[in-house]
Amino acid sequence: MEITSNKIVKNKAKLWQIALFSLNNTSTNLYLAMMGYVSYYANGIAGLGVVLISFILTGMRIFDGITDPLIGFIIDKTNGRFGKFRPFMVIGYILLASSSLMLYHTTHLVPAVLRPLYFIAVYSVYIIGYTFQTAVVKSGQSVITNDVSQRPLITFFDSTFIMFAHGLVAFYVSVYLITKYGSFSNPDLFDEFVLTVVIASGVCTLLAIFGIWEKDNAAHFQLEKTDGSKAENIHFRDYFEILKHNKPIRMLVIAAASNKFAAMVYGNSTVLVMLYGILMDNYPLAGIIGIIVGLPNLGIIYLGIHYAQRVGQKKAMVDVTWLAVLFQTLLMLMMIFCDLTRVSIFHINGITLAFLLVFTLLNGVKSITNNIVVPMIADCTDYEYTMSGHFVPGIMGALFSFVDKSFSALGTGFVGIALSFIGYSKVFPQVEDALTPALKWMTIFFYCIIPICGWLVTIFIMQFYKLDKKTMTELYDKGGIDEA
Repeated sequence: MEITSNKIVKNKAKLWQIALFSLNNTSTNLYLAMMGYVSYYANGIAGLGVVLISFILTGMRIFDGITDPLIGFIIDKTNGRFGKFRPFMVIGYILLASSSLMLYHTTHLVPAVLRPLYFIAVYSVYIIGYTFQTAVVKSGQSVITNDVSQRPLITFFDSTFIMFAHGLVAFYVSVYLITKYGSFSNPDLFDEFVLTVVIASGVCTLLAIFGIWEKDNAAHFQLEKTDGSKAENIHFRDYFEILKHNKPIRMLVIAAASNKFAAMVYGNSTVLVMLYGILMDNYPLAGIIGIIVGLPNLGIIYLGIHYAQRVGQKKAMVDVTWLAVLFQTLLMLMMIFCDLTRVSIFHINGITLAFLLVFTLLNGVKSITNNIVVPMIADCTDYEYTMSGHFVPGIMGALFSFVDKSFSALGTGFVGIALSFIGYSKVFPQVEDALTPALKWMTIFFYCIIPICGWLVTIFIMQFYKLDKKTMTELYDKGGIDEA
């Protein structure tokens, strides 16, 4: 690979720009949280089988990954009057909103024989919209800021907003919607759910567009080489060379894919029903606890990002992931040896305090390790530019998303297939189900063992990721770094 050592001009952002643009990620995560319950709609209302749904959702997730390189290529080619990123945010939101409304309002009205095909068709449109908007999440932050001390702030706002988004959705569903409509078998529950998400995500998208508006112009992505010439026109065939020679992005996508697979398993709506509704016999806790630990989690995220600013994003990710392994192990021991039905916010006792403490610490560090990879993609983008002269934030985000989504797709299917082995092949576990030894150990497997294994893989892979704080500082100060 030819080393050109192209100089990158420092680009700092205002704090409000970083904060508002992070709401684009929040917008897509609201849809992601809602679609976490789509299996209950497809099974309980549309009448699709558990294993069939699992295979469909897994296939759709893989399709989601396949669309990323194409969208990333289009983003890198785009430079119109409305910028490189804003058009994809708007189009993505329109597709997400329209397909979500159609999916939840009409699938159960289609003749039974056509429902699987109809579900797949509408969900495919949702996936395309999701890809449009999430591609900007992964690539747009490359033009927001390239300051080493500012990029960890992207993680702070992403972690904070996403934590509240998922926490509020869990509270909204477990405390409000279930109380109002009785169960997931009531189609009115999903009618209200999807409308709420469409409105909330629309507000987030508008604010995110405002946040990136000043930065989304040619001054920040039509870069010049050190000899004064314009950056070369990128071709689709160049992406294979980029992936071949850019070792940091390869290591990052493997580490993030391992994290994402674990997150898709322990965050699956069925797993949360098993944990809170069956093992703890108090499903509303799923939303209430998320609200209770919200402010303490903010403190943990703040400390984690301050640490990342001091030691660099790579070291912070590794250290925080070790903490996640520790706290998840403690929670697993509590699930095995303690009676978690005694956890109550109305009758405070020792088990409640211990659970809340471990849960708070665990969720704080999980928020950091899950979201710090986003600004690290921008580091890989800058590294690629200094090495090859290609400024390709779209394809960097797309390469990351392709592997990330393809591996994480296995998480949804994995849960459904694993449940079929303990007798849940036709219906998913319900809040009112009795706890059995098989359900208890399957819950522990999903919620604890899988994430611990995923995080250990991440820690191992990050040994081979070279873009630490020292390396990134030299890259910006000297205009390039030596290839290992």
